[in-house]
Amino acid sequence: MEEVKKYLGAFNFDHVGIAVKSIEESIGFYQAMGIEDIVYETVESEGVRVAMLNLQNSSKLELLEPTNEASPIQKFLDKRGPGIHHICLRVDDIVQVMDNLKRANVRLINDEPKKGAHNMMVAFVHPKSTGGVLLEVSQKS
Repeated sequence: MEEVKKYLGAFNFDHVGIAVKSIEESIGFYQAMGIEDIVYETVESEGVRVAMLNLQNSSKLELLEPTNEASPIQKFLDKRGPGIHHICLRVDDIVQVMDNLKRANVRLINDEPKKGAHNMMVAFVHPKSTGGVLLEVSQKS
């Protein structure tokens, strides 16, 4: 078995992704709590509209609304309904992290990092490799 290089970068909690049927219907709750720093974006390639709720400790909540029937978020909603979709860890070197995971035979959803919301490079680890949680790793572009 090939030796895995030790990753020396930091793993930081970034956000929790929450699948919602409608951002407009969901956002009022968070605004009532006092969260006002919200950035909206559409990621056409993923068929998703995003509302990133920035919290004071640099963590975020990410509301994910499907924009079409083929969206992975629409498929998630059809199967499980609204709720927590994934957690995200921010890394300094996403390629090295992915290489380490591949060498350890961890099941990845993405073979290579791809552009995600907010100009981040992202990749997902399959829930079967993480104890049932969809894990996203992200790196600033």
